[in-house]
Amino acid sequence: MLTAVFVAAGYLCGSLTWGYWLVRIFRGEDVRTKGSGNVGATNVWRVYGPRLGLPAAILDTAKGFAPAFAATLVVGHGSGVLAGAAAMLGHWRPLYLGFQRGGKMVATAGGAFLGVAPLVGVTGAGMWLLVFGLTRYASVASMSAAASLPLWAWLFGYPWPVIAFGGAAGAGVVFLHRANIGRLWRGEESRLALRRRSGDATSGASP
Repeated sequence: MLTAVFVAAGYLCGSLTWGYWLVRIFRGEDVRTKGSGNVGATNVWRVYGPRLGLPAAILDTAKGFAPAFAATLVVGHGSGVLAGAAAMLGHWRPLYLGFQRGGKMVATAGGAFLGVAPLVGVTGAGMWLLVFGLTRYASVASMSAAASLPLWAWLFGYPWPVIAFGGAAGAGVVFLHRANIGRLWRGEESRLALRRRSGDATSGASP
């Protein structure tokens, strides 16, 4: 019963569309009409810079962390995994946007792993930073970090639900970046600038 409550709470937390709301509140615009059209933190950062992109990333991470951590603490890893997965689902298809397209789950997945398996979450974040620093492609960093999650979970000795969650989360993130893979193949993917450039972005990926 408790696990069901945490799963429901995870989905509701994941549905908190912070990127969309922050842009609405501070800029009076719909981020879905800008850049890649995604409500995730990367698109917010790409279009509006770190002043909105950084809070969006932190809040998207927090909404994965909170239910996963609480469920793991109260019930155990299995419950934490389900709550974290529900938060990712909520981020992808948020209730508060009428189940329309949300984000690509990267930051929320990172938060979920910080709650369920902190060593995996921290190592995955380090992997993201390393690959991004080398390539400046947020999509490549996101897919690389996500795909590495089951390996870290196994190496750090976490139980099988965490390893399985890593595999499923990694597959989900890569699947949602399939358009980015096509742009990378064609040499059309845009790199993410840490500082906002003049004008709105017209292409790119967003976790």
